[in-house]
Amino acid sequence: MNRTIPNNIFEALFPETGILSDQEIDSIKTNSQVVTHKKKDVLFKQDNFTSHIIFLKSGLVKLTKEIRNNKSLILKISTPGQFIGILSQFGSHAYEYTATAIKDCEVYYIDVNIFNSILESNGKYAMYIINIVCDENIGIFNRIIMQNQKQLPGKLADIVLYFSEEIYHSDSFEFPLTRTELAELAGTTKESFIRTLTEFKNDKIIKIENKLIEITSFEILKTLSRIG
Repeated sequence: MNRTIPNNIFEALFPETGILSDQEIDSIKTNSQVVTHKKKDVLFKQDNFTSHIIFLKSGLVKLTKEIRNNKSLILKISTPGQFIGILSQFGSHAYEYTATAIKDCEVYYIDVNIFNSILESNGKYAMYIINIVCDENIGIFNRIIMQNQKQLPGKLADIVLYFSEEIYHSDSFEFPLTRTELAELAGTTKESFIRTLTEFKNDKIIKIENKLIEITSFEILKTLSRIG
């Protein structure tokens, strides 16, 4: 699952526990470049070879898996303080999905050779990164299970709670995705997603004003999420 945005945005990259030496921190910083991406910019494409460790400082990025028949599946939304595409760094060395900015964002590109050399010499930091990789993998795994096992009201409840509790940390927000993309995230069709969203509004579970979503009953949402 996505973690809460840390007070220190670089906590995931530079944990404040003495795991990294000052020399290792300086090595990462001096072998990094900061790039600003606009909304809709592609950070990397599925099947391209990995070349950098990518860390998100600000903005939002969607990770999309292209599947058969020109369809795609949104695996997760990356938030500030998270690595992007790190699963592919230690697997096939080719990106397993495409990363696209859905908000203007600032990204750190870290030289992969420098990063790997620190992992090889610093076992504690290597274990720390392994935990992050596993956490991301479990989150994606659970999302896929949700899409396949739950009924549509449960799926939509999960989506609304996901953006409220893990992306924006607020009970009111704007979806950063189109209705088509939200349907992909929920694993359903655009028409079914819109119909169920309207039912939530009519049942006073949420309020909808233009693009703004406001949750009026967390209790019902969590019940729908639990019973699926």
